[in-house]
Amino acid sequence: MNAQTAARPATAPQTPPLPQAKPESIGLSSIRLQKMSDAFKREIDTGNIPGVTVLVARRGQVGWFDAIGRQSPAAAAPMAHNSIFRIFSMTKPIVSTGIMMLLEDGHLLLSDPVAKFIPEFADQKVGVENNGKLDLVPVERPMTVQDLLRHTSGITYDHTGNSLVHQLYQQSRLRSRKITNAEHAAIVASLPLVCQPGAEWNYSRSTDILGRLIEVVSGKTLGAFLTERILAPLQMTETAFHTGEENAGRLAEPFPADPWNGEKVQLFNMLEKPAMESGGGGLVSTTMDYARFCQMLLNGGSLDGTRIIGRKTLELMASDHLGPHVKVQGGMLPAGHGFGLGFAVRTHQGMAPFAGSAGQFFWSGIAGTFFWIDPKEDLFAVLMTQGPGQREYFRTMVRSLVYAAVE
Repeated sequence: MNAQTAARPATAPQTPPLPQAKPESIGLSSIRLQKMSDAFKREIDTGNIPGVTVLVARRGQVGWFDAIGRQSPAAAAPMAHNSIFRIFSMTKPIVSTGIMMLLEDGHLLLSDPVAKFIPEFADQKVGVENNGKLDLVPVERPMTVQDLLRHTSGITYDHTGNSLVHQLYQQSRLRSRKITNAEHAAIVASLPLVCQPGAEWNYSRSTDILGRLIEVVSGKTLGAFLTERILAPLQMTETAFHTGEENAGRLAEPFPADPWNGEKVQLFNMLEKPAMESGGGGLVSTTMDYARFCQMLLNGGSLDGTRIIGRKTLELMASDHLGPHVKVQGGMLPAGHGFGLGFAVRTHQGMAPFAGSAGQFFWSGIAGTFFWIDPKEDLFAVLMTQGPGQREYFRTMVRSLVYAAVE
């Protein structure tokens, strides 16, 4: 273990660390893992990223956990094992797991229409561009819970394109952290869909709608539900929709301007409690907190004797739900990959420009965080950093370097 864990206030709740082992005892090369850390140090020294944490676990034990560089470019504090990050879309697998827990409790079916729970979705229209104008046509079938989980709902994101529907998203209040989950869902429901439900994979605000669905079904706020059913049972004590002022010295921050293109980088304030508890991207967390979630997934749904979700339910989530007939829009899914219920899923050993195993599943966050689960190798890894513009590069690099260390 290469970096010292920064001291915390005595009153702060402790996230129990996962068991640790020497790399060689779990089939990892310490020499190769050191090369990985050295590569990140070079990137930090070159000014491409302020700092990173990287954790690699295999066979139920952590073989490498390094904190490299600085926590924030504006301060001298080194990156620490317990630095706090905006995990953005790594919120989605947690919320998707929450939805599947409600399915296991008998509260919903994947085939249920979304309008059964959120009535505003009852009269959805699809926006079809015609000579520069938007024609609104009826949906051929209702949007379902499964559509939300696999991003085939017809909902989109404001930043993934510039079609007339995207422009309506951009002109709305959807980016505000001051609206509630109910208000957010109502705005999304009032906007046209970019395609017929089930026709295309469009990365989207679908998981935010799942967050609202959890609130409707459970009668609790999304944060309260996630804490009660997932975060507290897994002892993920540092994962929430904001963090307290006492943790101000532990926040990981990006460069104020992107080192590659000079554009201003502005991320949300982790100390500010938002009205909108974004199921698609609102959580903050630490590396070890998220590692506990990953170990639960790799274990088939349980950790330390606590079952979060059934093994067969998780298998369903980590299977491809797109198949050959759903058109994939945008460049977010690499070649040889599909998408399941909350995760991208590798379907082919080859095709992608990085090593891995068929059947592995993963997702990432727009600010630079990333994780993947490889059941075949009994391995998972977590990369945490705050560098939005560098995220694709480092995701690819860390996969290549971790797999180089697998014996």
